[in-house]
Amino acid sequence: MHVERYRSAVSADNVPVQIGNYRLGKTLGIGAFGKVKLAEHVITRHKVAIKILNRNKIRALDMGEKVRREINILKLCTHPHIIRLYEVIDTPSDIFVVMEYVSGGELFDYIVSKGRLPREEAQSLFQQIVSGLEYCHHHGIVHRDLKPENLLLDENNSIKIADFGLSNMMRDGEFLRTSCGSPNYAAPEVISGSLYAGPEVDVWSCGVILYALLCGSLPFDDESIPNLFKKIKSGMYSLPSHLNPLTRDLIPKMLVVDPMKRITMNETRAHQWFMQGLPQYLQLPPNMIEQMERVIDDEVVSAVVNAGFAGATRKKVLQAINTREGGRSDLRVAYELFLDSKKNKQRLLEKAVARQQNITTPLFAHTPTQAPSGSGSGPSGLAHQLVDPSQLQRLQPTLQQPPSPTSREQADKKRRRWYLGIQSKKDPGHVMNEVYRALGFLTCEWKTVTSYRIKCRWRPNFHLVFPSPGSGTGDFFASFRGENAPLRQRQHPDYTIIIALSLYKVQQHIYLLDFQKIEGDCFTFMALCAKIISQLKTLSAQSKQMQLAGVGQMGSPPHSVSAQNLHTQHLLKPQAQLHPDLQRVPNQMHAQAMAHQQQQMQAARMQVQYTPQGPSQGVHPGIPGIPQLIPPYNQADQGSHANPTSPRPPNSDNSGMQNP
Repeated sequence: MHVERYRSAVSADNVPVQIGNYRLGKTLGIGAFGKVKLAEHVITRHKVAIKILNRNKIRALDMGEKVRREINILKLCTHPHIIRLYEVIDTPSDIFVVMEYVSGGELFDYIVSKGRLPREEAQSLFQQIVSGLEYCHHHGIVHRDLKPENLLLDENNSIKIADFGLSNMMRDGEFLRTSCGSPNYAAPEVISGSLYAGPEVDVWSCGVILYALLCGSLPFDDESIPNLFKKIKSGMYSLPSHLNPLTRDLIPKMLVVDPMKRITMNETRAHQWFMQGLPQYLQLPPNMIEQMERVIDDEVVSAVVNAGFAGATRKKVLQAINTREGGRSDLRVAYELFLDSKKNKQRLLEKAVARQQNITTPLFAHTPTQAPSGSGSGPSGLAHQLVDPSQLQRLQPTLQQPPSPTSREQADKKRRRWYLGIQSKKDPGHVMNEVYRALGFLTCEWKTVTSYRIKCRWRPNFHLVFPSPGSGTGDFFASFRGENAPLRQRQHPDYTIIIALSLYKVQQHIYLLDFQKIEGDCFTFMALCAKIISQLKTLSAQSKQMQLAGVGQMGSPPHSVSAQNLHTQHLLKPQAQLHPDLQRVPNQMHAQAMAHQQQQMQAARMQVQYTPQGPSQGVHPGIPGIPQLIPPYNQADQGSHANPTSPRPPNSDNSGMQNP
């Protein structure tokens, strides 16, 4: 129904406005796009908050994408400490977003009224915040605006993470750059305008919030914004003496200026202080929390059937629950309202039990999780990870004993960090130059995105049909779609796979070359990665041999082999072994290609000036289809380019790399 009818009814008859099954009440707040009103479900009698967004204001401020993204993110989240989105009602003039009603107000007001919180209360709130954020990161969501004003408290003083207006989705191989959020809670890389992956900026904000909970003040605060930014970038703050040793250990690890050395969310969860008094439901990893939230509750289903909805049956309720975008939304919303009310009481009891028992080690096996990989749901998958309650008393003495420093040090020594890609300690310009050379030898075509990120395409069947001299490259990304392409298309001479190569800085003077599949099937992608790695190793070995030959030539007799002759032998003789695809090229064209490569290398030794970024599409000028060698990196122009992107890949927790 059109909302104008309800407005006219209010002014004429002075009766409450009703939207769908919700009767609107008092105004809770006013925002840039509209109001937030308290409402009551007319059948279940549960209270909800309805955010009314005016379409004209959204269009005038050009915020349509921001609103759409926030709604889509909230639809993804099913976590006890993330504010719940029940449904969205569209009208021609307004958008009604029906959300969970949180009656306790903002955490900011709570801290202002009480000052610094007791350790147990601050610990409980912090555990809830971290659990909700870990769930967001599991689904590729980074909040970017964490602060006490966006953390709400319900009637039981439980946290609800809200306001995802500045949030964004993380994508593999891509970084975020937007400087957003409140300055007092923003990470140094955010206020500096640097690239960042996402989770590391939320970790910093959590560190500031933990400091505020325990100290009643902010670690970084100044009336002057430039001075505030200086303090944040330098990491200048002081820890009060009343903090216990464990919190004095955790906070500095979260407020590390260098995102490469900052503690990750998984490491925060594993910290000894975090594990103290951790409720049972928060000991679950994100995917299991979601599964537990989606387990069908028969008692709640019966309550919905008996609530008084027209034509409501058990079958229709189950159908509405399982099909969120279809079926009867009124039955699904009623089920979620009943279920949330029931589980809030259960979680309150679990928190009280955990506080009494003061469990310091999780009862559930919790390991870093990958992105969701299937539809499996229900409690059956949890059976092997649950601890029998009858065994709790027997296990408790063992659980309460923290590992000794000696055993912890031994475990750290045995632990190895896994990386996906190739590590190198060489200069980043030299690494990229070697990458260009390897792509040239493998007959790849490439496109420079940035100084340290390139996209390239490769035709695995290129040797079957060699391009005619008159053929051009065409559209760079016009190719068959690999994952859905039939086998006959994958065997076609024009079948193409597209990958991205990015150079990251993982440690001081250590760089990582990362491979990302953009188009094509996985097996061909892995084959190309293996070829590039093999070629890079071959080029590295050749470079070492040439260096040794150059050193030996300084004291060698006149009849010894010169470096130039040695290089010619490396260039011509092993070429057929290094590039089996080129063995099928006609001899004359192969000889032309080798001669041109030799000329390029000779020109490099003469220190001819080249463009450092390389061509946008590396196509051989003399022989169509054969990529050219990219000239050596111009060290004179190195200062004009940004350093390799220091943040690690966005899903580096899953790949074994620490988050910044």
